[in-house]
Amino acid sequence: MPEPTFDPSAMAAHPSDAAPAAAPDAAPDGGRARAAVPDAPAGAPTIVVVGHGMVGQRFLEELAERGLTPAAGGARVVVLCEEPRPAYDRVRLSSYFDGRGPDDLSLVEPDFMARHGIELRVGDPATAVDRAGRTVTARSGAVFPYDTLVLATGSYPYVPPVPGRDARGCFVYRTIEDLRAIEAYAKGAATGAVVGGGLLGLEAAGALKGLGLATHVVEFAPRLMPVQVDEGGGAALLRTIQDMGLAVHTGVGTREVTVDGSGAVSGMALSDGSSLAVDLVVFSAGVRPRDELARECGLALGERGGIVVDEECRTSDPAVFAIGECALAADGRVYGLVAPGYEMARTAAEAVEGGRSAFTGADLSTKLKLLGVDVASFGDAHGASEGALDVVYSDARSGIYKKLVVGPDGTLLGGVLVGDAESYGTLRSLTGSVLPVAPEELVLPAGAGGGPVELGPAALPDEAVVCSCHNVTKGAICAHGSLPEVKKCTKAGTGCGSCLKLIGQLMPPPADAGLCGCFPHSRSELYEIVRTLRITSFAALLDGHGREEARGGDGCEVCKPVVGSVIASLAPTVGASGYVLDGEQAALQDTNDHFLANLQRNGSYSIVPRIPGGEITPEKLIVIGEVARDFGLYTKITGGQRIDLFGARVDQLPLIWSRLVDAGFESGHAYGKSLRTVKSCVGRTWCRYGVQDSVRMAIDLELRYRGLRAPHKLKSAVSGCARECAEARGKDFGIIATAQGWNLYVGGNGGAAPRHADLLAQDLSDAELVRLIDRFLMFYIRTADRLERTSAWLERIDGGLDHVRDVVVHDSLGLCGELERLMADHVAGYRDEWAETLNDPDRLRRFVSFVNAPDAPDPSVRFVPERDQVKPDLELLAGPVLAVRTLEGTVSR
Repeated sequence: MPEPTFDPSAMAAHPSDAAPAAAPDAAPDGGRARAAVPDAPAGAPTIVVVGHGMVGQRFLEELAERGLTPAAGGARVVVLCEEPRPAYDRVRLSSYFDGRGPDDLSLVEPDFMARHGIELRVGDPATAVDRAGRTVTARSGAVFPYDTLVLATGSYPYVPPVPGRDARGCFVYRTIEDLRAIEAYAKGAATGAVVGGGLLGLEAAGALKGLGLATHVVEFAPRLMPVQVDEGGGAALLRTIQDMGLAVHTGVGTREVTVDGSGAVSGMALSDGSSLAVDLVVFSAGVRPRDELARECGLALGERGGIVVDEECRTSDPAVFAIGECALAADGRVYGLVAPGYEMARTAAEAVEGGRSAFTGADLSTKLKLLGVDVASFGDAHGASEGALDVVYSDARSGIYKKLVVGPDGTLLGGVLVGDAESYGTLRSLTGSVLPVAPEELVLPAGAGGGPVELGPAALPDEAVVCSCHNVTKGAICAHGSLPEVKKCTKAGTGCGSCLKLIGQLMPPPADAGLCGCFPHSRSELYEIVRTLRITSFAALLDGHGREEARGGDGCEVCKPVVGSVIASLAPTVGASGYVLDGEQAALQDTNDHFLANLQRNGSYSIVPRIPGGEITPEKLIVIGEVARDFGLYTKITGGQRIDLFGARVDQLPLIWSRLVDAGFESGHAYGKSLRTVKSCVGRTWCRYGVQDSVRMAIDLELRYRGLRAPHKLKSAVSGCARECAEARGKDFGIIATAQGWNLYVGGNGGAAPRHADLLAQDLSDAELVRLIDRFLMFYIRTADRLERTSAWLERIDGGLDHVRDVVVHDSLGLCGELERLMADHVAGYRDEWAETLNDPDRLRRFVSFVNAPDAPDPSVRFVPERDQVKPDLELLAGPVLAVRTLEGTVSR
């Protein structure tokens, strides 16, 4: 059969098997009244469109633009619409509950049909197609001949075949009539459930919540929106939606809808054996193509439904087209988004006109706002392409998730954005091209290597004129490495000066301030990368974010302990092991961390059990004394109100720890870049000058921050009054009691460069104090450089103390919630490293002096007596005697 076109001389209308349909304004079949429309020219072909949804209306607009409607002398156009109103915006269907009526949602201009002479029959759907006779029968009984038939029947909601699905109180979420029915029934309901956690399901859940119902979402897949977002995006979305008060049940299906004695919904039984007490159920578990007309008239269908079409959207009958959700496209997909449907409408209209176009697939990119949450996906969002790599920024607490999928060559393949889709337009337009910047810069937040990407200069071709005063092109400017050089050699920027900003953007960046020869990033940038991308290994960080020449290597002595500390500090948040000697982490540690003890000058180790706040019972003092006596250890009370035990061989460490742990001690982390101690005076409990309980506060703080890995060691103290006996102002964070509460000081330290701490906040309650310390410590850990104490950091950071106060007290950057949650992760994830080692035989194997002779002690570790204790045998270590110049200038041997 030849392909039909709209050349009237080549096509003839087929006679109707019945009288022509009555005009809609006189039709008894519910057809919508309308003004008279222009008649098609005598002998003109007839186009019958079955379905008047969004895609059907777009097809009519395409016909009108091509002059193929009766008003333009084209074909007769008849539209059979099932619903009682013309096409409306289903994408914004939920706005009905915001007060938008059907007229507000309408996609049809009031005079569109009349102006173009299109015959629209609302409430009169097609019921049969006679392909041999080329006619369509409507529900009213009217029969319409066609030369071209366009099926735009859309889809229908899928309702799982579960018992009770037809009970009173069960609904679907598809049309305005559905929403009106839900709205009416909800007035007598208290709790609702939505079956399906996809796009429409979440919209339905939002509608039920807006109607005042306690709302459940039941999704069979393991995450929400499984088609559009990946696991990380689903997790961010889940948390945000749960925070809104919705109950979400993923990974379970609906087994049955239970009913009461009247036949109304009373609950749901789920596949995991649990049940929900609900009064109303909305099924939104996906859609299926409306292909029953095609099936009945013998058109080819896909194995799982959908009307098979070619690249021109023709079915197996050349006179019949199918567009939108009812069609199985040439690429084997049924498209459920409106954008592909619009493209199919354009393709079909062009084919009807006699031209040639092809629909071979569509971009499934989409950006929506669900329950107030921005959600977007574009391109290969799930990374299905061969060799695809993911770059992820995730802040589940804030409900923000960003993932870019890139190819091995840096080409952007797709992505997922949840919670913040501001960059959707830019990223979508970059899809298919090699990114002009590192992908992490497109997802990390401002201040962490991210922010808006300036694509203007990078997108300019080399021949573009940048400086019009001197006719200097981008290529000529880029041949130089600095602005002074550009000015000198090309004169660009020496005229009116308006091009200087652009020239500056074209200049190569200055040499980076990278951590070392392995990483171009600073410690704070690496912290953000690890946190946002949830990186749990040094190898992954180096291979993904190290310098090109360092990738695949082992790192260096600078970056390994830094990365080890960063991963340890973020372990509970990113999902890494919190034990610093697990797997690859062990190779990253400094010598002290490597054996969870401090290495001393003769190769022995010291052990410092934690004594929170300096408070200790006589029983525990006795245990320490017995351990020191039994293992021959030198004992010293430290400046941090602890007891240090010196002289243990590496093979003795687990034996000593075992005795201490059994007595209730744990690691004091004297070996790590972490919290050491929180000193205290005796406070008001004993001291007549004390105004607060400094011992209790010191103990609480030390137990809260124990094991917290940081860029450098952390020390603290709590003084019970202004006499400052605990020397709190010489600590990284110090607390001094007042009659009204506590004053918090930060950025102090003793040592070679002593510094008094600065007052951050005053007269704080216990809860306020802890909250501010949480924020301060996490902000320091997040932004400090390698081996930078809080004192140096406070002086280096832009804005100094005022900036830190703005951030941690006044939340100027909006980070406080995140900082608090990071600390909460640390507190919840804390495990004593000594006990963790003792409980694992594999971990214990590393504590030997010689791997090939694990039971042999190190013979070089020897001691000599001094003051009833021991000290290292230094003569054994000294070797040749060296001349030493004394202060008086004489030489001593």
